[in-house]
Amino acid sequence: MQICPRPGKTILLASLLALTGIRPLQAAENNLPDFQSCVAGLKDKALQAGISPKTTDEVLSSVTFLDRVIELDRRQPEFTTTFTDYLGKRVNEARISKGRELLREHRELLDRVTRATGVPGPYLVAFWGLETNFGSYFGKMPVPSSLATLACDPRRSTFFTEQLMAALRIIEEGAITSDQMEGSWAGAMGHVQFMPTVFLKHAVDADGDGRRDLWNSLPDAMMSAGRFLESMGWNGDYRWGREVVLPAGFDYSKADGRRLPLEAWRQMGITDAFGNPLAREPIDAKLIVPAGHRGPAFLAYHNFDVIMGWNRSEFYAIAVGHLADRVAGAGGLQNPPPEDLPALSRDQIIQLQETLNELGYDSGKADGIMGSATRSAIRAYQQDQQMVADGYPGSKLLEKLDIDARPEA
Repeated sequence: MQICPRPGKTILLASLLALTGIRPLQAAENNLPDFQSCVAGLKDKALQAGISPKTTDEVLSSVTFLDRVIELDRRQPEFTTTFTDYLGKRVNEARISKGRELLREHRELLDRVTRATGVPGPYLVAFWGLETNFGSYFGKMPVPSSLATLACDPRRSTFFTEQLMAALRIIEEGAITSDQMEGSWAGAMGHVQFMPTVFLKHAVDADGDGRRDLWNSLPDAMMSAGRFLESMGWNGDYRWGREVVLPAGFDYSKADGRRLPLEAWRQMGITDAFGNPLAREPIDAKLIVPAGHRGPAFLAYHNFDVIMGWNRSEFYAIAVGHLADRVAGAGGLQNPPPEDLPALSRDQIIQLQETLNELGYDSGKADGIMGSATRSAIRAYQQDQQMVADGYPGSKLLEKLDIDARPEA
C-alpha cells in the first residue's frame, strides 16, 4: 500500500530540530553514532507522546540502521513502466483464477464486509491480490527498524517519525509483538499492507478475539480494508468505472482529468466496450487513456478516486478495478493495450521535454516526469503534425523528434 506521499522539498534540519528534537542523519550511509543519537531523540518523542517507557525502551533499544531501506527509498527505475507491462504483470490468468477461487471460499465473510461497508467482495479480493498476492507475501523487513531508519533520514523524517510512533502504539495495544512486526521496507503491513497510521485509524477486530490482527486474521484484514475504503467515500451503488469506445476523430484533450456528467460523454458518441449506449445514470466520470489512442479507454467514476486514495497511481487504480471485474466473472479488455509501447528512461523524457521546449511547445521544466504540461505540449505538437493528438509519447512521435526509444521487453 503506497500512501506515503513524497514531498517536493527536502525537510530542513533546522525545522526538524525545532519541531521534533530529533537529529536526522545527514547521509544515507550507516553512521552509527548519529543513528544512536537520532534514536535517543525518537525515544524522547515517544515518551512525550504518551507511549509507555517499557514499550519505548524494549522496541527502540533494539532497532538497527538498515542500509537496504535507504537504498530502496532512493531507488529510481531506469525505465518507465508502460501500461501494457503494468497491467499484464498484475492482472494475469493465475491471479484471476485464484481470486475467483478465494471469492467463493470466503463468500460469507466478504458478504458480511459488504453489508457493513458497502464494498463488494470482488474489490476486496482485488486489493488483497495486488497488495500481497492473497496473503502469500507480507514483506520480511523488520518494521520498527525500517521506520527508525527512515525517521532518522532527512528526506522524509517527519512522515516516518509519525509512522514509527504509530507502530509503537500498535505494539503497545498488543496487536503484535515487535519481533513479529514485519512488512515492506516502508512499513506497510499485513494482508492489505496498511501503514501504521492507517492501521491505528481504520483497523478493526472483526473476529472478536480482542486484537486487531491484520497478519493472521482474514476477517480483521478484510473488514479493515472495507472500513478504510468506506471512510474515503466508497459508493456501493456504482462500480469503479468501465472500458469504453471512443468515436473516430475524438478530441483527446478531454482526457485531461476533468469530470463531466455521464450524459455529456454519451452525447460525444462514447459507448461501452461493446458499442452499446452508456447508461443514463446521474454520475460524473473522467476519461482516462493510459496507453494512447491505440490502447483501451476508460470512464472512471467516483470509486476510482477512492481507489487512488489507497494508492495514487492511475495504473494501480485501473488494475484494481479491472481485476475486480475479472474476479466477478467479466472477460478481458475488448481493446487490450498494444505490446510495442516504448518504455522511456528519465533521460529520454528529459530529452523529449527539451526538444518540445526548443520547438516552441511549452512542456515546463525538463524534469523527466511525464506530467500534464508535457502531455499538453505533446498534444499541441501532434495537432500541428496532423497526428492523433492523444498526448501520448508513442513510437511515431519519438521518431519525428529523433528520440531513440525501445519497446519494453
